[in-house]
Amino acid sequence: MKKYSRIFRYLKQYRFQIVLYFICITLSIVFSVVSLGMLAPFFDLIFMGNEMGMVPKADSPVTAYIRKLLLLWAGDLNPKGALAFICIIIVVSIFLKNLFLYLSFNILNPIKNQIVNILRMELYHKILGLPIGYFTEKRKGDLISRITNDVSEVEVSLVGALEGWIRDPLTILINFAVLFYISPQLTVAILVCIPLVGFILGRVSRALKRQSNKAAIKLGESLSVLDETLNGLRVIKAFNIERLLRKRFEDINDELLEAKNNISRRRDLASPMSEFLGVLVFVGILWFGGQLVLSQQLSLSPSMFLAYLAMFYNIINPVKTLSTSFSNMQKGSSAIVRIEEILNTRVTVDDNPNGQPLSSFNNSIEFRDVSFAYDDAVILSGIHLTIEKGKTVALVGSSGAGKSTLADLVPRFHDVTGGEVLIDGTNIKDYSLHDVRSLMSIVTQEPILFNDTIANNIALGQPGAPQEDIIRAAKIANAHDFIIKKEGGYESNIGDRGTKLSGGERQRLTIARAVLKNPPILILDEATSSLDTESERLVQDAINNLMTDRTSIVIAHRLSTVRHADEILVLQKGKIAERGTHDQLMALKGIYRRLVEMQEVR
Repeated sequence: MKKYSRIFRYLKQYRFQIVLYFICITLSIVFSVVSLGMLAPFFDLIFMGNEMGMVPKADSPVTAYIRKLLLLWAGDLNPKGALAFICIIIVVSIFLKNLFLYLSFNILNPIKNQIVNILRMELYHKILGLPIGYFTEKRKGDLISRITNDVSEVEVSLVGALEGWIRDPLTILINFAVLFYISPQLTVAILVCIPLVGFILGRVSRALKRQSNKAAIKLGESLSVLDETLNGLRVIKAFNIERLLRKRFEDINDELLEAKNNISRRRDLASPMSEFLGVLVFVGILWFGGQLVLSQQLSLSPSMFLAYLAMFYNIINPVKTLSTSFSNMQKGSSAIVRIEEILNTRVTVDDNPNGQPLSSFNNSIEFRDVSFAYDDAVILSGIHLTIEKGKTVALVGSSGAGKSTLADLVPRFHDVTGGEVLIDGTNIKDYSLHDVRSLMSIVTQEPILFNDTIANNIALGQPGAPQEDIIRAAKIANAHDFIIKKEGGYESNIGDRGTKLSGGERQRLTIARAVLKNPPILILDEATSSLDTESERLVQDAINNLMTDRTSIVIAHRLSTVRHADEILVLQKGKIAERGTHDQLMALKGIYRRLVEMQEVR
């Protein structure tokens, strides 16, 4: 049950409602037993006619007392009147049973829905809080599968079974208690058969967890292929690899189909098998107990024996639904394990909400003997760097040299594994993440936009910003002219990831977003490398406007864009190989000059 501890922890918040549910469901079961208990006096009345006052000696003292009590309530009624009286009790009992059953549903259903809602929100919040490095190891489709399909599986299989976890065992226990009192001999015979039934049903259910995990993995793989297909349609069609991807998706889909069919076969076998086994036990009791009653070896009247059989049959359906719930739990346990894997992931970049306040950037950003390693792979080592306020530092070098990783350490997308990064002389870990990142804006090589209006995308970092401020930011970013030409202007929707805009237009919107935020620290990661010449000029002009009076860290492959940087760092294999201004590095005739000459030749 340890794997379900999270669900039980959520339930602790609703102790009072669960107690009310327990009371309502108990009363519902009690009134159900009362309605079935009325069968005994009914059979007596039918079989014994006018001899209503006769109480069979075979009955126990309590059942005999109940019979006398009923006769007392019925008073001097004739048999037809007594029959009407019994029918009224049955109707009232059934009404109260269903009334309390309805009340129990109204108490439990909001709890179930809230638990799923909490689980989904916790999972989403965890994904937002995980460091960027976590997502480089995971497939997007698998993560989407966990927050959608696995949460839905938990909703149906685990949370949906909450009702059965309480109602069905309670129904079985109460009915068995009554049955044991009526006839201990017969009830013990039934209890001997139950372990065998449970063993058979357990064998059917055990394989469900394994099959469910396989199905979840295959669903995640199919979502990943679908995501890659949607994002890479141009390349797929250009290289004529439709057949390859079609075959890959078909193979995964066929394996998913096989896993789901295996799950369905085993899950669907649980209910009919439990019913069949229950009927076998019922028929066995019918044959065994009937012989004892006929030979008068059982201290039980025929009418009470029939009522006993009716109560026992009333247990078969709860046993069947309980076995189905157990099968669903086995299936859902695989989903909860996959969800727990994300929720229990250690957050390597810890926030410090109680840290020192950081409302402004005054002096410098400093790297003191910084190193960074990921899974034993050393990315950066021995980095010493001071970036004074208002200065521009450019990071250049070949792919994989550690440029982006070095820049990512400033907003704490990663935390250093050695040394420390300081802002104004204080380790950035001593500030809250919110304070640190509020001082920065980032413009990346791939513009990150959302399916919303142009105005809302620009105001992303400043929700509720006045329209005039949005327009001013767009003008600084050279975006205002193309925006007003759109049919909806600033209220135009840009589509998924900004697909309704050109590459240059998308990039200028991200620059306008950075301008509106008005940060003292700016990080530019290959912001113009993927643009055509005209778009690059417009974007570069916008970047130059943005960089005015700001501390900037610029990552660039096109070295012509960083000639005027205050300091240029040449990274090679995670270390600073060269540093200085453009002229100083050209005079060294080293790595930087070779890179510049290679680009000029091209």
